[in-house]
Amino acid sequence: MLSSIIQNIFNALQWGSFYSLIALGYTLVYGVLLLINFAHGDIFMVGAYIAFFLATVMLGAQALDLSGGQILILTVPLTMILTAVVGVMLERIAYRPLRRKGVNRLYVVITALMCGLILENGNLALLGASRKSFPEILDKTVYTFGSFSMTNLKLLVILSAVLVFFFLQFIVTRTKIGMAMRAISYDKFAVPLMGIPIDTIIVFTFILGSSLAGLAGLLFALSYPVLDPFMGSMIGWKAFIAAVVGGIGDIRGAFVGGFLLGFIEILVVAFFPSTFRDLIAFSILLIILSMKPTGIFGVARTTKI
Repeated sequence: MLSSIIQNIFNALQWGSFYSLIALGYTLVYGVLLLINFAHGDIFMVGAYIAFFLATVMLGAQALDLSGGQILILTVPLTMILTAVVGVMLERIAYRPLRRKGVNRLYVVITALMCGLILENGNLALLGASRKSFPEILDKTVYTFGSFSMTNLKLLVILSAVLVFFFLQFIVTRTKIGMAMRAISYDKFAVPLMGIPIDTIIVFTFILGSSLAGLAGLLFALSYPVLDPFMGSMIGWKAFIAAVVGGIGDIRGAFVGGFLLGFIEILVVAFFPSTFRDLIAFSILLIILSMKPTGIFGVARTTKI
């Protein structure tokens, strides 16, 4: 019984890591622009496909003669960089023109939804509906502690989420660009008057958020090596809900909310049929929001008139 509980805890930590990495991207963009980037889940999907093609090309290139570990080391930064390029392109093409025209926030949200659909159906049109099998580039090692076990991949996923959280916390709270990001979230009209290039800070925010989605896509593909064009839809929505429950706009909230959702889902599956997972999990999250509408770490903001 104890070994089963500990095993479920590690499974929950792994799923919570996926949710947290994606939720951090949501909360970064919202914290700066007050924009809910609903295309973020599909950027996660794009990151998984970018990692797939990079890993496949490196494995097929006999001239490189790379080991699985070397391929992984090269694939991680390249995936994050190329996924960040996709995120920045969305900001430049879709979001920036609307922002400069000062349109209602509703139209920006609709645009974000359309961008997500374009990424999904663009992938479907280019690559087809058939699923892709991600190559096995990491030799799996199983660590056994008594009656329960843990793989090196699971440990890598959890450790990546924790390191990313501390890295983002450092950037936002200890650097000048992080201070500029927080300043824009409070008053984006006064910030340019202080000499801060608002477009540069926004692009940097999208680079951070999209690269995290790319990292999450790579780690997810390594853990569950079956890719399809719609893989980012449900997990993206769940990560968004996790960010809201934690307090969207707060990095701690996104991190805690992701792990909270992961724990709830795994515990529900452990004690109930798997078909009850989303029903019970979202019901619990709804109860949390009904008691604290701003989320666990969220703070109500006053609106200046």
